[in-house]
Amino acid sequence: MHVLKGLLLCLWLTSLAATADWYPVQVQADGQLLQYQPLARAAQPWRICALLPHGKDRYWWGVAWGLDGEAARQGVRLGIYEAGGYENPQVQIAQLQACRAEDADAYVIASINTDDLCPQIAELHGQGKPVIDLVNRLDCPGVSARSQIDFADMVREILAYIEGSREAGPFSIGWLPGPQGAGWVMDGENGLRQALQGQPVTLYHGGYAPVDRASQAQLVRRLLNEHGEVDYLLGNAEAAGFAAQLVRTSGNQYRTQVLATYTTERILEQIRDGFILAAPTDSPVLQARIAIDLAVRVLEGKPHPALVRPLIVMLDQRGLEAFDISRLMPPEGHWMIRRDMPQ
Repeated sequence: MHVLKGLLLCLWLTSLAATADWYPVQVQADGQLLQYQPLARAAQPWRICALLPHGKDRYWWGVAWGLDGEAARQGVRLGIYEAGGYENPQVQIAQLQACRAEDADAYVIASINTDDLCPQIAELHGQGKPVIDLVNRLDCPGVSARSQIDFADMVREILAYIEGSREAGPFSIGWLPGPQGAGWVMDGENGLRQALQGQPVTLYHGGYAPVDRASQAQLVRRLLNEHGEVDYLLGNAEAAGFAAQLVRTSGNQYRTQVLATYTTERILEQIRDGFILAAPTDSPVLQARIAIDLAVRVLEGKPHPALVRPLIVMLDQRGLEAFDISRLMPPEGHWMIRRDMPQ
């Protein structure tokens, strides 16, 4: 743990300037590479409601931190709600209803699934209320703009990494995507199918479950008990983190190499120690900051792209030292931010 804290401190010291002044940052905006520059400040203290699926890990702590920081910089008022897990879509529906009752000016939503919130979003659109789709993907008419990475691209990056490092010949992959019905999971599975077409690969699907450690550990154990010879295990951060620990402590029982579909603090530690081969990051803190700026731009009728994507970065042992960790998670000592809608 002390070594991890030393690593994180070192990474944070090399990225202090970026943390204080996160822009301009290279992104894809409506398919074009550009340097994203947010507004200097909102024209008035708009009230924005942000909905997140949960606050159980530093991925979503980073999202909340990014939302909070950019709201403070632009001078807008922000409520942040988390639903407690992907198994709680009704909680997120109720939280959106509560924000509507508080008459928020705009909504930033990282959805539990792609369509449960669509009826309310259609009503918000009819009222002229901006809705920004953050991270997870909404399949709803009426979304004003999106700040998110395509998880199909994330998975394609991982499989390109595997292809560049594996020996020639047939190989196998164990797949643990995450919660069924989440937009990012469906996108990741689409990317997996596309990337594996024509490949000499055997795919073992480990099943769906919420991204908590207990649920994912059960799936990992079952997958490796049934297919202990699998060459690569590719899974969400909780599945990959547990699988790396299990492989490390099992002697020579398993020969699988582990990769994660996205990066968290635990994944960074295990990449550094050589227990996880690699993982991409979708820069969730940047996605959150951009989402707040998009909300303000829509509220103020200013030009804005419909879709902004930070660039995907593949992280392995060689790439860790140069990576700006402020794109990924909050600094040490920052926890999940939860806040009711300010008046």
